Amino acid sequence: MTAEIHAGKIRTVIVDDEPLARTNLSLLLRLDPEVEVVSECGSGVDAPDEIRRNKPDLLFLDVQMPECDGFDVLELLGNDVPPAVVFVTAYDQYALRAFEAGALDYLLKPFDDARFRRALERAKATLASFMQSRHRVAERLMVKESGQVTFVKVAEIDWVEAANYYACLHEGARIHVLRRSLSELEAELGPGKFCRIHRAAIVNLDRIRGLEATTDGEYEVVLDTGARLRVSRRFRRRLQSRLGMR
Repeated sequence: MTAEIHAGKIRTVIVDDEPLARTNLSLLLRLDPEVEVVSECGSGVDAPDEIRRNKPDLLFLDVQMPECDGFDVLELLGNDVPPAVVFVTAYDQYALRAFEAGALDYLLKPFDDARFRRALERAKATLASFMQSRHRVAERLMVKESGQVTFVKVAEIDWVEAANYYACLHEGARIHVLRRSLSELEAELGPGKFCRIHRAAIVNLDRIRGLEATTDGEYEVVLDTGARLRVSRRFRRRLQSRLGMR
């Protein structure tokens, strides 16, 4: 993720094709002195350029928009996706896909002020975590399993997979389940040894045996364990750069 966390206020962009929805979000955000709404955009087509231009920390993104929906916007942004993304929509059937795409939260219209505040507080906590991760990378992760607490060494994680509202840490033949978003874990694992290769997968670069083309022209990462993970076009160039490929 190339986006940076800014010092001072939380720079925020709102993308929604409904003017009333944008106004409502803007009014709620402006009540918080820690937040600065730097742009409002009414088109999914225009959103990627608007987001790149303003470099927000936080993005409130509508799902259903004509020509280019919220998921398309994230795909077009590639590595420029802001550190915290909150999806806003009137349709609950997109919730699972939103979390798989790395969304921090999912506001279902119409939402009340209390629900909005919870989403904003979660965004603040995530951004604070990103700030800390710039100076400190976790050496181990705490996992609660069957009433016990297990500490998993980050260096021993092969890859991380999004699974519904959870994340699965693959450590050899073992799988540990955390109720964390991939975006949060990506920040905590740090960019030194791990790389996002798909909206639903992060890999340990030291575990990569090779990169192979598939019959449909896409690529798969092959790990030392034999696992094969698909690389999305959105993250392919970033992975190739991290692997020293031109």
